[in-house]
Amino acid sequence: MTATPLAVAIMGPTASGKTAAALEIARYIPCEIISVDSALVYRDMDIGTAKPSAEELAGVPHHLIDILDPTEAYSAMQFRNDALRLAQEIRARGKLPLLVGGTMLYFKVLRDGLDDLPEADPAVRARLDEEAARDGVPAQHARLAALDPATAARLKPNDSQRIQRALEIIALTGQPMSALLAQKDAEALPFTLLPLALEPSDRAVLHERIARRFDLMLENDGLLEEVRKLRARGDLHLGLPSMRCVGYRQVWEYLDGQYDYAEMRERGIIATRQLAKRQITWLRSTPDRVVVDCNASDATQIVMEHVRKALAAQSG
Repeated sequence: MTATPLAVAIMGPTASGKTAAALEIARYIPCEIISVDSALVYRDMDIGTAKPSAEELAGVPHHLIDILDPTEAYSAMQFRNDALRLAQEIRARGKLPLLVGGTMLYFKVLRDGLDDLPEADPAVRARLDEEAARDGVPAQHARLAALDPATAARLKPNDSQRIQRALEIIALTGQPMSALLAQKDAEALPFTLLPLALEPSDRAVLHERIARRFDLMLENDGLLEEVRKLRARGDLHLGLPSMRCVGYRQVWEYLDGQYDYAEMRERGIIATRQLAKRQITWLRSTPDRVVVDCNASDATQIVMEHVRKALAAQSG
């Protein structure tokens, strides 16, 4: 018997079938879904985020979806606080908390706790912004690689927000962020987490799914019109976290005339594949995860069987 109540995490790269697995569980087990997705928090961003349909949202209670305007930001700290509160409330209702999504940083912060890194310093940020404008973000990434190789290795050379945050921490503390994070003890969760990881045995199959889904978003589901409406608001821009989401940036730049439709499509698919690669890398560092081949025809049934066994072990 587990010492604490059970919660289930369904993790995986984009297009791996996480939503389908979660909805299959919800058909048979009383549960509520907590979204672990940094894009689904935004209202009016439905198509490019592959947000569950209105019918799916109505079929089982969902949380942390459509909670923010695209002008707002949502941090990993906010997610952890919200997820812990929601899991407790769901357990109090006698249901199983089901944490579903692909934002691996959120899963990591949930499991390992919050860091004690310093708050942002406006003066340091301003200096780093000036450096980025003068030298370019890749140059800052190169400098970070010399000062904090571990952090630089997991960041893309153009990820300005995270690169500058890592450099800011070094400036404020004199220590690399990777060292500060390594010093932190994990905070125990108030529930036993079963991490189920939907991972592809053949990445080419996942790539095909990604391309097919992006084409459907463009051709049938109206991603172009969705981005046009967001642009027409007048208060959104590519510097916002919401508009940096995969797919939205590429369509926005296409509507700006930076490239033609075919290049926009190709860029969107490539960016989504790169996202999936990063998600899989994060997954492989997750301790005690149970791997399920997302390419298998019976993947959702396998996920369901693991959940049933965990619930039986808890009550047995």
